[in-house]
Amino acid sequence: MTWRVMTATVLLMATNLFIGGCATSKPPPTTVAPNIPATYLIGPGDELEIFVWNNPDLSVTIPVRPDGRISTPLVEDMQAVGKTPTQLARDLEGALGSFVKTPQVNVVVRSFVGTFAEQVRVVGKAAQPKALPYRRGMTVLDVMIEVGGLAPGAAGNRAKVVRSAGGQHSEIRLRLDDLMNDGDLSQNLEILPGDVLIIPESRL
Repeated sequence: MTWRVMTATVLLMATNLFIGGCATSKPPPTTVAPNIPATYLIGPGDELEIFVWNNPDLSVTIPVRPDGRISTPLVEDMQAVGKTPTQLARDLEGALGSFVKTPQVNVVVRSFVGTFAEQVRVVGKAAQPKALPYRRGMTVLDVMIEVGGLAPGAAGNRAKVVRSAGGQHSEIRLRLDDLMNDGDLSQNLEILPGDVLIIPESRL
């Protein structure tokens, strides 16, 4: 009786291991890094991890070039900017279909900047001037924290946001010194995608 119980237990464990192994044989879903919406559109400078199931030689981690395109093994040139990770994965599967039988591709956005229309750009005398991915509800204070504040010699109270809407450009004056040093929240403007924050240098 004991022998039968032990045999049944071993068989059950083997079955569970087999089922678990089969479950992990499926490729992971196409996804994006944490805090990136599923509808995120790939932009220049984004870092992509491209995983081709059962083909490690075709799996790479690459940046999106400034021209918006990527190159991978067997796919020399493909547009990536403006696509979701899922769309890019399907396009890669189509391109790889001439070389690999029923390819399954997973695209993961490891680091992201976004398309130009989804970026907020900071230029001039910030500690780390750069382009940032836009987030809903983003404010000037959020932007300044991400760029490390004002650089030495910055004329923060002469800063401005250049905004484009409907083909028209407008300028919004900001007093960043008052915001950063005195806590004047009236200067904490809500940022919109595509805004450019310009921080001039002090004349002194």
